[in-house]
Amino acid sequence: MKLEEGKSRFIQAWGSLGSSWGISKSMAQIHALLLSSPDGLSTDEIMEQVQLSRGNVNTNVRELINWRLVRKETVLGERKEFFVALHDVHSIAQNIMEERKRRELEPVRRLLNELKTATIDGDKDEVKHFQSLISDLSDFVSQMENLTNLMTRINSNNYLQKMIKAIS
Repeated sequence: MKLEEGKSRFIQAWGSLGSSWGISKSMAQIHALLLSSPDGLSTDEIMEQVQLSRGNVNTNVRELINWRLVRKETVLGERKEFFVALHDVHSIAQNIMEERKRRELEPVRRLLNELKTATIDGDKDEVKHFQSLISDLSDFVSQMENLTNLMTRINSNNYLQKMIKAIS
């Protein structure tokens, strides 16, 4: 298989997978392209390789920067900006977990905490069922946050990474 074919297949697969993670296909494809490029790419190069509009590329690159998966670089003598992906797999995973926790788990946790303390009026049995559901969901979200925090600590600890790799 030629390198370009492998990169193309990777970009397509990463794009499809990104949709499952709650990010746009375009954002995931740009991320895959930058991941598979050892050097930074300009907006024009990204547009050409993933066949997206300038606005789409600019929006998604900004979002990748917000997720701390990509950084912007300037080259002396060049007017263009270049974008470089973070290539450390553990850091990528950690940044994705932290961002998803911030965007998904924390808002749900806040809502559940608000609902747990609210006075709910209605049919006694339905209120009891609803409060039980909210309590169970709150416990589950707390466990998910604890798991995310644990994974973040593992990813930032080289010794634990090596130990897990040795075990597996």
